[in-house]
Amino acid sequence: MASNRGVAYIRPGVVEIQSIDFPKLELGTRMCQHGVILKVVSTNICGSDQHMVRGRTTAPEGLILGHEITGEVIEAGRDVEFISEGDLVSVPFNIACGRCRNCKARQTGICLNVNPARPGAAYGYVDMGGWVGGQAEYVMVPYADFNLLKFPDRDQAMEKIGDLTLLSDIFPTGYHGAVTAGVGPGTIAYVAGAGPVGLACAHGCQLLGAACVIVGDMIPERLDQARSFGCETVDLRADATLAEQIEQIVGVPEVDCGVDCVGFEARGHGKEAVVERPATVLNALMEVTRAGGGIGIPGLYVTGDPGGVDENAKIGNLGIRIGLGWAKSHHFMTGQCPVMTYHRQLMQAILYGKASPAKACNVQYISLDDAPQGYVDFDRGAATKFVIDPHLQLAPAA
Repeated sequence: MASNRGVAYIRPGVVEIQSIDFPKLELGTRMCQHGVILKVVSTNICGSDQHMVRGRTTAPEGLILGHEITGEVIEAGRDVEFISEGDLVSVPFNIACGRCRNCKARQTGICLNVNPARPGAAYGYVDMGGWVGGQAEYVMVPYADFNLLKFPDRDQAMEKIGDLTLLSDIFPTGYHGAVTAGVGPGTIAYVAGAGPVGLACAHGCQLLGAACVIVGDMIPERLDQARSFGCETVDLRADATLAEQIEQIVGVPEVDCGVDCVGFEARGHGKEAVVERPATVLNALMEVTRAGGGIGIPGLYVTGDPGGVDENAKIGNLGIRIGLGWAKSHHFMTGQCPVMTYHRQLMQAILYGKASPAKACNVQYISLDDAPQGYVDFDRGAATKFVIDPHLQLAPAA
């Protein structure tokens, strides 16, 4: 039987490369004739993975990580009609059946049939249905005709693989945050967080026509990366408040739209930058977003956090100043990005040279064996999107 290896979560702070089962077209005790097996071409380390690796979720030991997958089809089930062996495809991180009421409404982030515990599923993620992750050499993908995005020209796709690999999650996720916040032509947008999702969101804001995109973070290298593609920045460690720094940039202490690309491990601002304050970003966004503006929340919030700062935070109960948001008539959007809503259009933007998310996010390729070190570097705040190249196909192109 063919071999396979994957990145396994062992305990907080530790991942390792393990030999794992080669995927089969099976779901439990029954065949999965609607699925395909992929040879993984690229698979990315995500900030959501890092939450698990830090021990900030209830992820079990041995979980094979990885929900950002691009691959080549090497086997297709009998019922797969429109995807063929040899196709190069992007895999939305949302696993969706295509049959339930939510999928039919394009709410693929909350499919009702792929996770017995709750709506919504993802590869290699805690509480998301037990699906094997794709930080591996090979992976099985179900409901292939519905889920997969086929790249129209393989050679062209491989030339732009650094951009296209981001279609599985962070580019649509960041773009979704911008869209749901109401970013459009001429708007002033504030993006909290300059990690890969925040940088992808900032690039998405530019694609949507924002007049000014302001990115906030506490890591100088990440702020440098945001400036490298035309964003304004605010240093959240500074004594000046967020509103004051925004006013220095645009003349008023408010923005039209705000996007939370940080999530539940947020820290305080200014002198409290060293202290975890999980509601800081949400409250700050309500403060600086104008009355009638919108707030997109693609940043991850969980229902179980063993490392939470208090008993409320451990169950996702945060001190949000909702009265302020109500008084300012803000609209909010939370939850997983429904990747399929956006990925085809964003693919076209990449292929026609209108979007370059790999440049914005500073994509760097690493081998599967280097993945553990990639997690360490990412945890230290590297201004980098680490893309794992399991079969060492991408380094020459890079």
